[in-house]
Amino acid sequence: MKFFVDTAEIDQIKELNDLGMVDGVTTNPSLIMKSGRDIIEVTKEICSIVSGPVSAEVTATDAETMIAEGRKLVKIADNITVKVPLTWDGLKACKTLSGEGHMVNVTLCFSTNQAILAAKAGATFISPFVGRLDDINLDGMDLIEDIRMVYDNYGFETQVLAASIRTTNHITDCARVGADVITAPPAVIKSMINHPLTDKGLAAFLEDIKKTGQKIL
Repeated sequence: MKFFVDTAEIDQIKELNDLGMVDGVTTNPSLIMKSGRDIIEVTKEICSIVSGPVSAEVTATDAETMIAEGRKLVKIADNITVKVPLTWDGLKACKTLSGEGHMVNVTLCFSTNQAILAAKAGATFISPFVGRLDDINLDGMDLIEDIRMVYDNYGFETQVLAASIRTTNHITDCARVGADVITAPPAVIKSMINHPLTDKGLAAFLEDIKKTGQKIL
């Protein structure tokens, strides 16, 4: 399973990338706003750090302008993925841009039917939002599982990119049901390493070696 980092914060991307934990990056207008930087400038810098796909989202809502924005965004770097919303206009933009050989991430997916439409429009990635479904008392993981099954049934090549990941349990569950990619905030990815028994065991080992008075260096 690939790990995409859901942030526009350069230092956080660099930290995880240096550990080999970054296969790509996803951004959106809200994350760009939090970074306080120009969308083109920060996207270009991210692309210079990460070799995998970097999702940059259009800001228009009509197909014609989305396509124009997408064509501008892909000029930033070869690894740009144009991110469009799951609307009819977004699917029109997806069809055109993917037909031109560009990667497209169709975002804000909340149903299997929507995911089927995105795959037929040539999406490189479909982004179902797990956490937001959980927020309204639906099981977001059911959607990931359903999309995986349908895509496998018909050989769709669109990759399932699980988004709105809130917890490490979400990541584990996505791996179980076969999501191709998860995108999560840096803090969630970093917290995957935490376990109280690891901490307890390490503390015991260190205490025992301290009693022997031995050192390696």
